[in-house]
Amino acid sequence: MKRLFNVLVILLIALCVFGCTSRRPQTQEQTELQTRTQAHGQTHTQAQIQRQGQTEIHEIPVQLSAPENNIPVVYMTTSITPEGLLAVYNALGLRANGRVAVKISTGEPGNPHFLSPTLIKDLVQLVNGTIVECNTAYGGRRANTAAHYQVARDHGFAAIAAVVIMDERSEISIPVTGGKHLRENFVGARFNEFNFHVVLSHFKGHQMGGFGGALKNLSIGYASSAGKAWIHSGGKSKTNPWGGAQNDFLESMAEAAKSVIDANSGRMLYINVMNHLSVDCDCNGRPTAPTMDDIGILASLDPVALDKACVDLVYAARDGADLVQRIESRNGLLTIDHAQRIGIGSKTYRLIRL
Repeated sequence: MKRLFNVLVILLIALCVFGCTSRRPQTQEQTELQTRTQAHGQTHTQAQIQRQGQTEIHEIPVQLSAPENNIPVVYMTTSITPEGLLAVYNALGLRANGRVAVKISTGEPGNPHFLSPTLIKDLVQLVNGTIVECNTAYGGRRANTAAHYQVARDHGFAAIAAVVIMDERSEISIPVTGGKHLRENFVGARFNEFNFHVVLSHFKGHQMGGFGGALKNLSIGYASSAGKAWIHSGGKSKTNPWGGAQNDFLESMAEAAKSVIDANSGRMLYINVMNHLSVDCDCNGRPTAPTMDDIGILASLDPVALDKACVDLVYAARDGADLVQRIESRNGLLTIDHAQRIGIGSKTYRLIRL
């Protein structure tokens, strides 16, 4: 009996020691890494690091889950490098697969601000993507297919991936649902060759839209030459892009963007590169030199949240006055407002710095 009692005492002591050590306080780092945040169908472990009085949130994807309060997440890095671009892509947790189109602007000759092939090469090749574009509606060296392909070669894009001018043969009509101005949108016929789209945009100003980001790339960028005129005119002409009401144009961009997303069943992700922040678009062969510093690369599964985050960063920048003036002088924020109104996405977002 005494021997049994001693065994029980030893077991009780062992259990107490094990329980105490297993419940000892976590380090601050362990506590931070267990903080969970949910974003666009993905759960992340979160660590907050105080740097120069600001909180940076670093997150590592761990599993799929439901969004937190349905608030879209925008990921950001200040590293405008191939590695930074891959970092925001990976943070999204959505793999581009299938027949992948990477929609960029090839840039008008004379404009040095378009996205560098060196910057985007690793991402494009990682997703086995085809670079896609459409012809312009305003003349220049990208208004016809042969010249446009030459520009793609001259600017280095053909050296990193296959390039397709989607309206080189013809265009197709896709429906616009819930539109105020448009009932249909016209995109390059080769749009249907792809079933996943990486919308890779150079965020900057725009001489007509105020700014250009994901929503402009989705609308004017995917539109055929005639489709561009259709959007600019608010659905009144496929031959004359000029002279339409400004607000009709801005809202038509949002409506055309929605049609592209709907036509691809949402198999898209969106990345904005905020460098060379001129007040003019990459379609301008003689753009105004930037008067503000580069900001970073942002990515989201919500193009409205993404563009809104970029605009907010411009407004917050100490040197962003010229671009703010360009946006406001063209009533550019209307495109974002209308995009939210017709259900593309949300102007409310969570910004997570990588």
